[in-house]
Amino acid sequence: MDLLPDLWRQDYWLPPGVTWNDMNQLADSERPLPRDLLVALPLALGFVLLRYVFERFFAPPLGRCLGVRNRLQMTAEPSPKLESFYTQQSRRPTQGDVVNLMFLCGKSQRQIETWFRLRRQQDRPCQTRKFGEAAWRFFFYLVAFIAGLTCLVDAPWFWDLRECWRQYPVQPMQRVHYWYYMLELGFYGSLLLRISVDIKRKDFKEQVVHHLATIFLLSFSYCANYIRIGTLVMLLHDSSDILLESAKMFNYGSGWRKVCDTLFVVFTVVFLLTRLVIFPSKIIHTTLVLSMEMFQPFAGYYCFNLLLMVLQALHVFWAGLILRMVYKFLKGKLEKDERSDEDTDLEVDRGEEVQEGDYYQKTSKDTQNYKLPPLSNSCVLNNLTNHRASIADNMRKAQ
Repeated sequence: MDLLPDLWRQDYWLPPGVTWNDMNQLADSERPLPRDLLVALPLALGFVLLRYVFERFFAPPLGRCLGVRNRLQMTAEPSPKLESFYTQQSRRPTQGDVVNLMFLCGKSQRQIETWFRLRRQQDRPCQTRKFGEAAWRFFFYLVAFIAGLTCLVDAPWFWDLRECWRQYPVQPMQRVHYWYYMLELGFYGSLLLRISVDIKRKDFKEQVVHHLATIFLLSFSYCANYIRIGTLVMLLHDSSDILLESAKMFNYGSGWRKVCDTLFVVFTVVFLLTRLVIFPSKIIHTTLVLSMEMFQPFAGYYCFNLLLMVLQALHVFWAGLILRMVYKFLKGKLEKDERSDEDTDLEVDRGEEVQEGDYYQKTSKDTQNYKLPPLSNSCVLNNLTNHRASIADNMRKAQ
């Protein structure tokens, strides 16, 4: 019980020389209160429900317009013993497991390996599901960016970053900025609630860290009245996310390769410009340096900047993946998103598919080569028989 009063000590949340009594100069509607964050919980659940409706009823028609089609794939034949091993022990059995399963099921090694490969392919996310996720995020980021730009274009701190700290922390909060915060916080909360059932990508762990850091950053900045700089951070991030999700949408469709490539190039430029140039040179510089012109460092100052550093580290990580995509794009080898929508096992399955295809191609050629000699022998025998019959007929005529 003693931890709660210590958590809200004013030297943790307010600059030196500022007390909670100074914050009481603001009306309750103009002052960010910690209890306001509870609104984000029903909003997160509402976003989960809204996303279900969107992916169920709106995304499929849109996907059909863009030519999104699911790949045809073979399914593994029913096998209760193999299915039990697959679901309870391992999706990728070792050599020893394969030998045991051979005796248990009465199948050959090739049949066991093929069954597991086909079974793993069945769990591969379909194109329509990936399109639905990308479309949902695209529409949210688009609406959030337009709404954020509308409510910030007239704000003085949008044009002069020093206004973010003028008279801090006694700064009145506008109601539109309150809802902008709550909607963003509810959306990222919904992403965290669904992250266990969403398509897992290569950067799954980084996504979890990003969502947690974003939620904590929004919550902390709201309680510490870092709302002005917080709105700029949200607007900056949404600008490039719109292009990323739109490029994915066209990538999942058919016949939109040029549009997808164009959006990818524009996204790369915007991402590198906003996340590696503007974010550290403007946002972090503002919180680290310009803020010190108005007040002395305190605990909230260090915590807020630490969270911004975590985001910047994630920006560098994703920039590395994007630059790899650019390299493949320039080499003409760009086939899929470097942040793969499939897990590592499924990528290995693709290699197995190639080997499987080579095997069948080789087997087919061997079968053809096996059939060709009998056919050729048959043709030769027929020719010899006909030739002998012709000679015999000529001899009878001559006689």
